Amino acid sequence: MTAHAAPGDWLIVQSSRDSHPTRRAAILAVARDGSPPFTVRWLDTGREAIVFPGPDAQVVTAVRQAELDQEQQERVSRVQSEISHRAAPRT
Repeated sequence: MTAHAAPGDWLIVQSSRDSHPTRRAAILAVARDGSPPFTVRWLDTGREAIVFPGPDAQVVTAVRQAELDQEQQERVSRVQSEISHRAAPRT
């Protein structure tokens, strides 16, 4: 885990169990030196919390998270395009 963050970064918490999805939270506030605890707003619930991240968490900058989101959207678009292409009636 990256131990330091800044407001605007993202906290990503990976789950080791299939029944629990990865969670993402916007980091709203950090200690003076950027260390935990972090005040976050969970993306899935909208709730704010004070968090001391564990070893299953990582801090991602806002810029990097935007890149990861774009990459994910491009993958989804490619898969959807491939499905549409395969499902199209052949003439």
